[in-house]
Amino acid sequence: MRFWFYILGFATLFAGAGMLFSATSGRSVAKEANIAPRPATAWEFRLTSIDGKPMPLDEYRGRVLLVVNTASFCGFTPQYEGLQKLHETFGPQGLTVIGVPSGDFREQEHAENAEIKEFCESKFGITFPMAEKSVVTGANAIPLYQWARASLPAQNAPKWNFHKFLIGRDGKLIAGFPSKVTPDSPELTKAIEKALRGS
Repeated sequence: MRFWFYILGFATLFAGAGMLFSATSGRSVAKEANIAPRPATAWEFRLTSIDGKPMPLDEYRGRVLLVVNTASFCGFTPQYEGLQKLHETFGPQGLTVIGVPSGDFREQEHAENAEIKEFCESKFGITFPMAEKSVVTGANAIPLYQWARASLPAQNAPKWNFHKFLIGRDGKLIAGFPSKVTPDSPELTKAIEKALRGS
């Protein structure tokens, strides 16, 4: 009699565990089903301009974008000059450079957006669009940078200021270029020209 009592006890235990597993799995599947799909193109993102105005990337649909996380107190800060030149040279052909100031790397950026804007305009004559100061690394990165990081191999994620993301006319990410790739480097300019041709 005791033998059947133990058997019945084990059967109840396994049945309960099975129900728990099934319920947990069901919740897992439901949770996954409710996860929004990752945006397919950059046009689905919205930035905020350095002046605090909405800056939907959909406004640049059909253009090639070069998105750069910038900083005012970095050894690479002189790249602003080359970025402005790219903007002027290739802008008429369909390129837009977008600066995204960030203090992620050793806090090498002004605290306030107004200070950043004044610095860029007075020191380098920047006329290309600038976003507000943003987080571009880690779990708190703005959605555009989370998407870019997830869309390319890990080595193409920003590891320092003036990392560059090239986005094609179709809104899809083409490539990432590390800080040491300067705006006038053949590697970058050739990639831009190819993107502008749509090839």
